[in-house]
Amino acid sequence: MREKIEIKQNDAPAGGWGSVKEVSTILLRENVIAQGTALLLHQNKPDGFACVSCAWAKPAHPHPAEFCESGAKATAWEITAHKLDAEFFASHTLTSLESWSDHALEEKGRLTEPMRWDAASDTYLPVSWDAAFAEIARELGQLAPKDVVFYSSGRASLETSYMYQLLARMYGNNNLPDSSNMCHESTSVGLLKTIGVPVGTVTLDDFEHTDCIFFFGQNVGVNSPRMLHQLQEARKRGVPIITFNPLRERGLVSFTNPQSPGEMLTGSETAISTQYLQVKAGGDTAAIMGLCKALIAFDEAAQAASMARVLDADFLATHTHDFDTFATAVKACAWADIERESGLAQADLETAARVYAGAKAVMAVYGMGLTQHTNGVQNVAMVTNLLLMRGNIGKPGAGVCPVRGHSNVQGQRTVGITEKPELAPLDQLASQYNFTPPREKGMNTVEACEGILSGAVDAFIGLGGNFIRAVPETVLMEAAWRRLRLTVQVATKLNRNHVIHGEVAFLLPCVGRIEIDRQNGVAQSVSIEDSTGFMHGSKGRAEPASASLLSEPAIIAGLAKALLPTVPAMAHVDWDGWVGNYARIRDAIEKTFPEIFFQFNERMWMPGGFRKPVAASHREWNTTSGKATFIAPDALDENPDMHENGADILRLFTVRSDGQFNTTIYSNDDRFRGVYGTRMVLFMARVDMDRLGLVEGDTVTALTPSLDGVARSVAGLRVTEYSIPAGCVAGYYPECNPLIPLWHHARESKVPAAKAIDIKVQRHAA
Repeated sequence: MREKIEIKQNDAPAGGWGSVKEVSTILLRENVIAQGTALLLHQNKPDGFACVSCAWAKPAHPHPAEFCESGAKATAWEITAHKLDAEFFASHTLTSLESWSDHALEEKGRLTEPMRWDAASDTYLPVSWDAAFAEIARELGQLAPKDVVFYSSGRASLETSYMYQLLARMYGNNNLPDSSNMCHESTSVGLLKTIGVPVGTVTLDDFEHTDCIFFFGQNVGVNSPRMLHQLQEARKRGVPIITFNPLRERGLVSFTNPQSPGEMLTGSETAISTQYLQVKAGGDTAAIMGLCKALIAFDEAAQAASMARVLDADFLATHTHDFDTFATAVKACAWADIERESGLAQADLETAARVYAGAKAVMAVYGMGLTQHTNGVQNVAMVTNLLLMRGNIGKPGAGVCPVRGHSNVQGQRTVGITEKPELAPLDQLASQYNFTPPREKGMNTVEACEGILSGAVDAFIGLGGNFIRAVPETVLMEAAWRRLRLTVQVATKLNRNHVIHGEVAFLLPCVGRIEIDRQNGVAQSVSIEDSTGFMHGSKGRAEPASASLLSEPAIIAGLAKALLPTVPAMAHVDWDGWVGNYARIRDAIEKTFPEIFFQFNERMWMPGGFRKPVAASHREWNTTSGKATFIAPDALDENPDMHENGADILRLFTVRSDGQFNTTIYSNDDRFRGVYGTRMVLFMARVDMDRLGLVEGDTVTALTPSLDGVARSVAGLRVTEYSIPAGCVAGYYPECNPLIPLWHHARESKVPAAKAIDIKVQRHAA
């Protein structure tokens, strides 16, 4: 039955009764009201399980309910009472399932037993674990290691991730792309160049000491709602929060705390942003350039008047490199160019700069709105440029805070998931396990896609995720995917990446993080890293969805033992011992990374976790110059690779709804934007609707102007008016991914540039 489509204005705050209703609704829909309510009280607690959705920090002293609406949805989704068994697959061909929506596929419930695709019936049929491991090993044994990809999503634990990278390297490649390649690789590259670490410097404690927060391209209300507690507390202390974002997102406008009886009874709200600047998509470099230009002008005026400097001259002289080159570029940049590219007025940028100049400790929080651009690495450098001008890195209450998405996407990189051999401890692995790790650079996500399209990749092993739905170039990728010899997916629920498959395809269901993982009758624990670099233990508390499930470590070990029985190094890896006691995996991790994981098993249960070393937090700069480095931007335009002229060109950026997390769609509603019953929406400014002759509710096809002869389009998008900068439009991810060319990615980091895509729209005939 088709859902009723309704679009209406919604000015309600984030949180509040709307959030309570959403949580209740999904617990009821998944038939886990009692179980889910009890489990949520253990979510993100020191003795409980780490949330399987976002990676926001876990406090040492948690709130009574240390979960948000998004986290509650993720938990209900995983512990659902609905199950997918052999009977379902016997009655549904994969061809028929291709017409199902993302929501419909996952809504059917948890996978319960290993499956192999049967070509004759076009269905998944049950297979034993031993048979699955044996056949996968036979297939991989016939392929060149360089032609096999080992992908991982951000949910796998530190223990699983460590085993997975070891499996890939013992097999013979560094083809270890992961979900960070699609989102924050620009951060890892940009911060490493500027401040010498690939991660942020901010901790939860810094929120208590900051006196100003700048937000860039991050939707806290959908992607990391628990952060709203820190933001609300900061606002109640009078801390200004200045936001740069194309859309006025509800979580950055106002918040009613569901854990405050007073606020819930009275409906009172906390205004989050004190200044909200709706920057054009792709205008962040220009906007930050304007802030820096204003600060330099303020500083020069202060010096002329013999007043205290606005810039931190001592910090600049002692701790930074190449400021003069950057300052020269800033002063040479015209305000007219800044206003044109950012879509913001000089006066508004100067107002924001004055607030910054008057603060002693400033934090900059940002998300994929900065990283998913052709010049995404440049955007990250601009954030650090701004902070360094007044010494806002390496002191309490200040620093850079990239908000990572998935729950352990940062942690899996910490334990070796990387395609870049120079970032992996290959010498230590060689010594520890007596083998010769490959030294050739592996494939990142974009390169893996290029290999699949060209036929260079023969097999794809997926540790979680929905790769085919998450990547750009959807139409071409799905066609090429079917030509892969082997696809293997470790998963908890059915998604499109299981329906679109290779010539030989396996579906390997695993125990979820929320579930009790018993090995030899003993419940095991795992660990994760949050987005502020703290490691936490996690204990499952729900019974597994099926007795036939294996844990992720057990699946990796099963593949390794079947695939690598003759590799001499196998004698140095006790795969069975590791699976029998995960503490032994952590001992191995500690040996490989002693500076980060010393006393790993003892420290993983510390309230608030333990932090890995972040040198820049102590003003130690592991850069080429030995100092924090200013980098002048190459251009104000963040997307120089996609330039189409014409009044009919619009700049599309993709967004998430409050009814989803990454590619997981919990419902087709987005209450924050007032959209119900559909995700096929194009948010557009009234001025653009009038200019193009469109009215509310018109149905259009979006097309990417062809610069390479490839036709890219998405049909059936409903136009709806929204507060958005002129010339910009927004549509949902992943529905709009077919519009993104694979070559449209960040320079240096190769993150798909999903936040600025030039498109045209064609109105459907009545």
